[in-house]
Amino acid sequence: MRSILRMIQVNSSQFNYQYNSRIHFPYSIAMLIGYIKTNEHLNPYFKFEKTFVFRDGIEDYIKQCKNTDILLCSCYVWNWEITTYLANEVKKLNPDCLIIFGGPQVPSYSDEFFEKYPFVDIIVHGEGEHITEQIFTAYLKDKNFSNIKGIQTKKFRNPPASRIDDLTSLPSPYLTNLVWDLVEKVDGVQWVASWETNRGCPYQCTFCDWGSSTATKMRKWSEERLFKEIEWFADNKIPYIDCCDANFGIYQDRDYRLATKIKEEALKKHYPETFRTNWAKFSSEKIIPIAKQLQEVGLLRAVTLSLQSMDKTTLDIIKRENIKFDKFSELTAAFRRDGIPTYTEIIMGLPGETLESFKSGLEIIISDTTVGSVVVYNCGILPNAPMNEPSYREYHKIKSVKSPIFLAHSSTKRRGMEEYEYITISTFSFTLDELKEMYLYAWLIQVFHSLGIFEYISRYYNRIHGLPFMEFYENFLDFCRTQKSLFSKEYEKVVEHANNGYAGKGWNDYEPQFGDANWPIEESSFLRLVLSKEKLLGGIDSFLKYLEDKYNYNTQKNILNDLARFQVFLLTTRDDLNNLKSEQFEFDWKDFIINNGKLKDQPKNYYYENPVTEKDSVKWAWETIWFGRYKQKYKFSPERLHEGKFVMELSQTISKPST
Repeated sequence: MRSILRMIQVNSSQFNYQYNSRIHFPYSIAMLIGYIKTNEHLNPYFKFEKTFVFRDGIEDYIKQCKNTDILLCSCYVWNWEITTYLANEVKKLNPDCLIIFGGPQVPSYSDEFFEKYPFVDIIVHGEGEHITEQIFTAYLKDKNFSNIKGIQTKKFRNPPASRIDDLTSLPSPYLTNLVWDLVEKVDGVQWVASWETNRGCPYQCTFCDWGSSTATKMRKWSEERLFKEIEWFADNKIPYIDCCDANFGIYQDRDYRLATKIKEEALKKHYPETFRTNWAKFSSEKIIPIAKQLQEVGLLRAVTLSLQSMDKTTLDIIKRENIKFDKFSELTAAFRRDGIPTYTEIIMGLPGETLESFKSGLEIIISDTTVGSVVVYNCGILPNAPMNEPSYREYHKIKSVKSPIFLAHSSTKRRGMEEYEYITISTFSFTLDELKEMYLYAWLIQVFHSLGIFEYISRYYNRIHGLPFMEFYENFLDFCRTQKSLFSKEYEKVVEHANNGYAGKGWNDYEPQFGDANWPIEESSFLRLVLSKEKLLGGIDSFLKYLEDKYNYNTQKNILNDLARFQVFLLTTRDDLNNLKSEQFEFDWKDFIINNGKLKDQPKNYYYENPVTEKDSVKWAWETIWFGRYKQKYKFSPERLHEGKFVMELSQTISKPST
């Protein structure tokens, strides 16, 4: 080792966005530093400064690097621009600083990387703990990095490093309290814990970089360590655990025990408050007991039952194998019987998909009453996903646009410079105009079917008149295009939103009346449409008249009025904050929907406990659709309706909402 005159100063960055008052710990950086600190030959010589996390502190962070020897940068799609800006400015200020980039955003296809980013000295490919330790060892000795596997410099690229088989060699940044050493405790800021229980993914979906970046081999941490980390989260009052596993639940017995431990800690200490994860891709009924442990203490958002596409050609191209839909339907029914909310993910813009196959897939999904909420995403192209391989893109004629990154519900404040992602805008199987049409149908199905504005109305026309669901929504789209109404105004917003989005202008929908958050358009649309029951009923009545006239259905007016009122009665609307919601109907809609019975001309009084009675308008919006989307607080299920009379005390009624 060379003689050390002073400790080597190490700065690091892992920028993130705030979500209301919450922001993530710099977990990846903490894993690297924690491992280096276990090396007694390295730790005494390096001084690790606090990690740069807050985006609005960038200029001060740059000044702090005036005498930095090493700058470690953890790079993700949500911090690439600010991280490269930081590194460039630090290199100008301090040319001798060794700048090291790692993380999922560092591209594997990097032939021109150093031409574009000459201020970066080393990029790390793959898992970084062992590689970073070797870089620090070489830095201390002679700064000869040429024999370190898994790195690339301006002069060479070495073969990949071996995966880390023994995860027990990596200390927990939580149990050592290292995460607290690396961040500034700021009043009003709550820290979110990223948490790994395993590494690896056995699947090779081409739109995802998980399998390619971690290989197929699964490795897991010991239960003893994970149990202690769960206790640490509770003791340190961490409100949100963001589980980074690709397939939580894949180790069913072990993950059940983890979920049970989380539940026990939450019951005793009231933390954590939320647990979010990526559920095992091939979910089965064996996941239900795991989910129920989390649900029993209110930690569960929902279980993801992903499909991505219903088109066989598309699934073959993206190397995705879904379970057969009849089995999928049985699975969603099983979750529903156990009262566990589910949502089904669809990706829009995959190669092989056409407008017609996309609509056909949606028809299959929403025709099944057991399927939970549907969530549709644009197809993002990640730097290290197989979909980004030049040969793959060329073969499937994939075109993309650079677009400001969309991070649902992120704060509009403290954002700093813009970050970007790449999304598909056309492939060999669809044009940009066809993709925009897909987007409109995705919006329709999410807002009007999944979120419930037309859910039972569309089911009525499907059962009584055999009208396919997608034909129902095609007619609604025509109605929005040709008739002025509450809905046409929202439709025009969405058309402009899609045109801007696919032109690279971003996907945030900021609605001041709903607070400091960037909304997904389907959520903000829903919120705007349910502000007034009477206006919503007026819009529905106008559309039903349009539909009836077009098909000459001649449905009795009292049936249509009753159906529309029943549909709106089930929605969480802004102008009804009573603890108990009650309404009288002419027909037995509950039996008609649940038992597929004949519509009976039988007066019914239904009532239920209102899921959201918050008076403050912003908190109401957040509880209804931000926090409440995956718990389905935006609508009530007919199966759970009470029938008959009830006595409502005056104390149960809440005054009208504040504006």
